[in-house]
Amino acid sequence: MAIGSGLGAQMGIAAENGYGTYQAPTRFVEFTKEGLHLKKTTAQSAGVAAGRLLALSSRRVVTQRQVAGSLDMEVTTKAMGLLLQALMGTTVTPVQQGTTAAYLQTHTLADVAGKSLTIQKGVPLTTGTVTDKSFLGCKIIAAEFSCTVGGMLMASFDVDAKDCDETQTLAVASYPAMAPFHFGQMALKTGTYGGEVALDGIRKVSVKIERPQAVDRFYAGQAGLKKEPISNDQVKISGSLETDYVATTLDDLHTSDGATALVWEFIGANIASTYFETFRIKLPVIRINDAPPTVDGPDVVRPSFSFEGLFDGTNQPAIEYMSTDTTV
Repeated sequence: MAIGSGLGAQMGIAAENGYGTYQAPTRFVEFTKEGLHLKKTTAQSAGVAAGRLLALSSRRVVTQRQVAGSLDMEVTTKAMGLLLQALMGTTVTPVQQGTTAAYLQTHTLADVAGKSLTIQKGVPLTTGTVTDKSFLGCKIIAAEFSCTVGGMLMASFDVDAKDCDETQTLAVASYPAMAPFHFGQMALKTGTYGGEVALDGIRKVSVKIERPQAVDRFYAGQAGLKKEPISNDQVKISGSLETDYVATTLDDLHTSDGATALVWEFIGANIASTYFETFRIKLPVIRINDAPPTVDGPDVVRPSFSFEGLFDGTNQPAIEYMSTDTTV
């Protein structure tokens, strides 16, 4: 029996074969916090009847059901593929590197139609019994990745889903041996696409990818549940770079409104040969919005530059993930 607190919780994930169709979890991720919950819309009859002082309980109805929330975690060296695929949109098959145990996943930006997940949450009662909440039709509508001095690479996924099913059997969780990516493995590179070079002085990086979708597709004949959200605006990519003012590279780009490619990568342990555990975000072009350095006192000048990711006309943003996972 599990521990009767959050220590006994679990989170399982599986790709769905159709939007909102339950799929038993095949991967289990370690998470630090979650906020996934059922949202219901109710209506209460207010009909007047002689002598009745309260609305009738039997005349309350549930008119809509949906799920929203977030899932926060450390980015680990295994088990991240399904979430990355749901965020970026490309159907990915890991590519074996030579004859080694290393497999590369390349998640290139594409439409997210058909990319939905079942996310099954196990919530422990104080008795140690773990209750099941299976969220169906989960769409990743945004994700933010961040890492600061001395910290882990963190990810926060915003989720919209069709419904919550509490009748499924809770899957037995299992976790492969894995490690978190962290600041000691981090590099930030800018320059010409494909020829980026590492910048000095980088202290903190964050990148947010937003996938705007019509999440309000409630129609008659759907029993109060939504149809699959569809993209209804351009993808938005933004981020920030906190630095010590060791060079004018970023400052000059701000002044000129120049374009540069950005590569943010974490290189972990060796898997085999020349292949290493890797998490890498590649943005073919960014432009810096603000802010130029200011002197706030006697301490080291420490500007923070915000940027937005754009399309260079040829190359799409991508997330590369190398691990020993043979499947997404």
